[in-house]
Amino acid sequence: MSRPRSPRHCSVARRDTATANAGARGPAQRARLGRAHDGSCVHDAGVNWRVRMSTTEVARRYFKALAAHDLDRVVSCWAPGAVDRLVGQHEVVAPDGIRRYFLELFQAFPDFSFDVLDLTSYHGNSAVRWRARGTFAGPGRFEGFAPNGARIRFEGCDVLTVADELIQHDDAYFNRGDIARQLGFLPPSGSATEARLTMLANLRTKVLAWIRAAEPHRIADGVWLLRGGFPVKTMNVYLLEHDGGVTVFDAGIAEMTTAVAAAGARLGGVRQIVLGHADADHRGSAPALEVPVLCHPADRPAAESSATFRNYWDLSKLDAHGRWLLGRLLPFWDGGAVRVTGTLEEGDSVADFLVVELPGHAPGLIGLFRESDRLALVSDCIYTLDPQTGIKGAPRVPHPAFDADVEQARISIRRLAELEPSSVWAGHAEPVQGDVRAQLERVASARL
Repeated sequence: MSRPRSPRHCSVARRDTATANAGARGPAQRARLGRAHDGSCVHDAGVNWRVRMSTTEVARRYFKALAAHDLDRVVSCWAPGAVDRLVGQHEVVAPDGIRRYFLELFQAFPDFSFDVLDLTSYHGNSAVRWRARGTFAGPGRFEGFAPNGARIRFEGCDVLTVADELIQHDDAYFNRGDIARQLGFLPPSGSATEARLTMLANLRTKVLAWIRAAEPHRIADGVWLLRGGFPVKTMNVYLLEHDGGVTVFDAGIAEMTTAVAAAGARLGGVRQIVLGHADADHRGSAPALEVPVLCHPADRPAAESSATFRNYWDLSKLDAHGRWLLGRLLPFWDGGAVRVTGTLEEGDSVADFLVVELPGHAPGLIGLFRESDRLALVSDCIYTLDPQTGIKGAPRVPHPAFDADVEQARISIRRLAELEPSSVWAGHAEPVQGDVRAQLERVASARL
């Protein structure tokens, strides 16, 4: 004989009990258990029971609004002040920048469509891979170009950062060159026109390379010289190979930046820059190379200053043409203030060289000396040219118009002579070779 089932365990009894309980609840109690289909707020006695959107839902909502060309909904997905970074192009800021950008896009491509191909979210970030299509039918222009009826189809990826259910940042990646080809603004890949443009681009590269700097050449074991400046290459930058990379000694002028970076890359990459001193024609490329920069403590204020001209310079000591010419060239050569990350003093080691303090031309001028081959790199401790004409010649004391202390400069040249270097390479023009000590001693004793 079967055991009678308890109403408490009977499914029918449970349904009846649930129905009875539901009926016993008031509207507020039923609302508490409900979920709004649109994610809106449900309130119970002042409590917010809103169902928050996930990062994935925010991303899908955004791309759905884009596909619908609904600019109000598009803008509502963004936090005010958030940045949409079109990588390699420009940035637009929400809300107004977002609205303007997509309004121009949709007016130029009235049938523009987005299809989400893949979406991955993790910790507040969503990567959305998409495909876009459209016809450049107008009536609006696209980046200044008039509509021509061309059809485009391309893929891209947006990496969205989401917080508080709003987009805080976006990095958007797509091939702008491919779009330009499809619109007819660039020649087809592999065409004769593209080949001619390639030839012109290569010619331009050669001309600019010749203007900016000569090819680097090796002057000693592990030491390369890069000459820059137009038209005569009198600005010397030295690249010292060490531990699979390069230390740059003196950074030349600003227009040498590309050449210094390229030469360094071929030797393993620029790891750091050592400034012989901080004058405009020796720090020029340093800011743009974005690597650690070292100098002597006494020249650090000058290196970190935005001023091109030093307070101890006296350009009245130059000829009239020199004042006019250098007064205009120095600001052009200058790369601006440098962020110095460390300092060097007497006896410190740089690559295989030792730091030698040689003040006079600048308060914190330093050179580098390698005992193994007695090679000296000395920045502007000496000149081997006339700075007003660029004419090369015998070694001499730096021009007094640019010296912090001429007599101290003479003392430093004598000190350099006592090291008995085999060759001395200055910040400009040619080296001192042969009977180096005798030449330097004559320079130190000569009257200006």
